[in-house]
Amino acid sequence: MLNMTTGLTIWCSEAITLATVLLLAWRHDRKSPAYLIWALGFTISAAGFALVAARGVIPDIWSIQIGNAVGLLGESAWIAGFRIMDKRKLEWSAFLPPVLWLIGVSLPWVTDNFVNRIIVYDLAGAVGATLLAFAVHPADGRREPARGQLGIVFVTLACFCFGSALWMVLMAPPLEQAMIYRGYIALGYALLIIVAIILNGKLLMERAERRWRAISITDTLTGVLNRRGLQESYEILAGEGQHRPRKLAALLFDLDHFKKINDRHGHQAGDAVLVEFARIARQFVPRSGAFGRMGGEEFVAFVPIDEQSQAEALAETIRADFCRVPLLAGRSLVPATVSIGVSIMPHDTVSWDRLVSFADRALYAAKRAGRNCTIVFNEMETAREPDATIAADEGELVPTLDDQIHALRRMGTLARM
Repeated sequence: MLNMTTGLTIWCSEAITLATVLLLAWRHDRKSPAYLIWALGFTISAAGFALVAARGVIPDIWSIQIGNAVGLLGESAWIAGFRIMDKRKLEWSAFLPPVLWLIGVSLPWVTDNFVNRIIVYDLAGAVGATLLAFAVHPADGRREPARGQLGIVFVTLACFCFGSALWMVLMAPPLEQAMIYRGYIALGYALLIIVAIILNGKLLMERAERRWRAISITDTLTGVLNRRGLQESYEILAGEGQHRPRKLAALLFDLDHFKKINDRHGHQAGDAVLVEFARIARQFVPRSGAFGRMGGEEFVAFVPIDEQSQAEALAETIRADFCRVPLLAGRSLVPATVSIGVSIMPHDTVSWDRLVSFADRALYAAKRAGRNCTIVFNEMETAREPDATIAADEGELVPTLDDQIHALRRMGTLARM
C-alpha cells in the first residue's frame, strides 16, 4: 500500500531529474535565466521533501516546520521563473506559500496535530498553484495555446490542494488513514507537476520557434524587416484590404550618394547611416504598415491609406527628419539625404511586382530630379503599365538606357542578399 514516505520519495526523484534537465537547458541557452530559476526551484523542492521524508530520523523541527517550508519555497521559485521569463518584476506575493505555512505551523493546535498540518500545508499549496496560474498568464495578453493549457493545469492543482484540505476538515480521519491518504495526495501532486512540466516544455518550444522566426525575417544590421519579412507583411496587408476598400502605398527609399559615404568615411560610417535612417523611418511608419530593408541602401514601407496626401506626408516627414542634422560618425559629420519614390494602388488590384516596380520608377525620377526629394505615381498612373510614347512632362518615365542599367544594378543587389 502506498504511504506518505513512498510518495515523497517518488516526488524527490522526479524533482532532481527535472532540475538536472533544466540546468542542462540553461547551460545550452544562458540567455534564458528562467531555466536556472526553475532548476533551483526543483532542487529546493526536492531538498524540502527529503527532509519531510526523513521524519523520525531527524528532529521534528527539521522534518516538519523547515522541510515543508523549503518545499513550498521551491514553488515560489517556479513563480519567479515565469515572471522572469516574461521580463516582469518579481513580487513579494510569490513567497506567500512558505510564509503562510510558517505562520500556520507556529500555532500550537497546528503543530501538535498531523491532520491540521496537512490542512494548512494544502491551503498554502493551493495559494501557490493559484499564483502559478496567474504567473503563467501572458503580461501582453498574447494568446498562446500552451500557456492556456498550463494555466488550466495549475488551476486544477489549486483545486486539488483545496479539495484535499476540505476533505480533511470534513472527514477528520484518524492518523493512520490520514498518512495513507497523504501518500496518494503526494503522488497526485507529482503527476500534475509532470503534466505541467510537459506543457511548459511545449511553451518554451513555441517561444524558441517564434524567436528563430523573428530572426529569419529581421535585418541583422538595422533590426527592421528584411526582404522575406517585407514580403510576408505585404501579403498580410494586401489580404486585409479585401475586407475594406482602401489603398496600399509603397514608399521606396534610397540613400543618396551612399557609395561616396562609404568611400569617404568608411563602411562603419555607412552602417551608422543605415541604422540611423532605419530608426527614424520606423518611428514614423504607422503600426498598420510595414517597414524594412530591401538590400544595400534601399528600404521600403507599405502603408494602407485612404488618400494620396497621407503617403506624401509620411514620405516628406521621414525625408525632412533624416536630412535635418548630419550624422556624427566618429569625429566626422556625415551629411546624408534620401530620395523617395511612392506608388499607390487600390487593394483589389494591387500586386507586389507592380507596386514596387512603379515605386522604383518614381524613385529613379527623384534621383534624376536632383535627389533629396519625393516623387509620387498617383493611382491613375499606377492603374496601367507605363507607356513609352507619353512625354516625360506628363508625369510618366520614358525607359532609357540609364533606366535599364539602373534596373540591372538593382537585380544584382537583390541577388547578393
